[in-house]
Amino acid sequence: MHKTLIVTNDFPPRPGGIQAFLHNMALRLDPDRVVVYASTWKHSAEGREATAAFDAEQPFQVVRDRTTMLLPTPRVTRRAVGLLREHGCESVWFGAAAPLGLMGPALRRAGARRIVATTHGHEAGWAQLPAARQLLLRIGEGTDTLTYLGEYTRSRIASAVTDRAAARMVQLPPGVDEKTFHPASGGDVVRARLGLSDRPVVVCVSRLVPRKGQDTLIEAMPRILAAVPEAVLLVVGGGPYEEDLRALAASTGVARSVVFTGAVPWSELPAHYGAGDVFAMPCRTRRGGLDVEGLGIVYLEASATGLPVIAGDSGGAPDAVLDGETGWVVRGGVPEEAADRIVALLQDADLRARMGERGRAWVEEKWRWDLLADRLRELL
Repeated sequence: MHKTLIVTNDFPPRPGGIQAFLHNMALRLDPDRVVVYASTWKHSAEGREATAAFDAEQPFQVVRDRTTMLLPTPRVTRRAVGLLREHGCESVWFGAAAPLGLMGPALRRAGARRIVATTHGHEAGWAQLPAARQLLLRIGEGTDTLTYLGEYTRSRIASAVTDRAAARMVQLPPGVDEKTFHPASGGDVVRARLGLSDRPVVVCVSRLVPRKGQDTLIEAMPRILAAVPEAVLLVVGGGPYEEDLRALAASTGVARSVVFTGAVPWSELPAHYGAGDVFAMPCRTRRGGLDVEGLGIVYLEASATGLPVIAGDSGGAPDAVLDGETGWVVRGGVPEEAADRIVALLQDADLRARMGERGRAWVEEKWRWDLLADRLRELL
């Protein structure tokens, strides 16, 4: 692999799925052949301290820009060019194609031989907007490869770039650490701590925002409780939608059957998945297709943990489920559909076991980090 400059606005300690994706990939590359150029997370003393501590722990060099939002401005482009030359990098990986991939031509002129730009859900949204489509067209021409998460994102992004750029697209989704997410991850301890040891648990692990569908699960709870009276919904994660969700649980009359954990440290997430009998996140597309699920790595982490999954039909979420084998895909925003599938799973232990085992095997076959890191190394 050529020595590579990773240019990204999305990198820990800033939380998020893209951040975790890039960090996990970077850790699996040769640390002597990686330099990361990233934005600053927060300018507060706490943010600076957290960032400095994180960067010091990495096996590769991390260079932080002074801004909290890295954009392809002339100043940022000059800095990226300077880092490319200073460190003798011959490849560039843009952690998110839009908009940072617009720097591709300048980095090519500076000596980059390979330029890879990764797309996520937001690029699929850009592909629907005329002005943004023009930017994607330029990014496609200025890079060697655009990567995509799954068929949903590929088809939409391909429509906005030239046929030549579309033909060079390669799938590169995030992976799952099957050694971290596994059936014996400590779920019993979490259930006992939360007083849920003897109750059927539907778990949802995600940031609390409207697209993810936690509200749909709360609205489904009366129907679920009518069939499985002791069921409980375990909502894991924090976010701006939490107060609305708590109010919805109260107004729906199911507050005693909904448990909110708030934000959970990453190290405790595997055990929180394991605390569930069924994983459900019936995500939905919002804002006319601009707010869409790119893939949904949480479904794969749940599968690795041995749980059957209920996914929404937003964007690329169905790409993370073998419908009818590892779980089911339901229409986002339709509580009745989610409830009926959840009840079917809660009432059939053998079905849960079969779907969970198939999901675990599928993750081991296709979604392991080491397999996907090998693909990235080849691209670079």
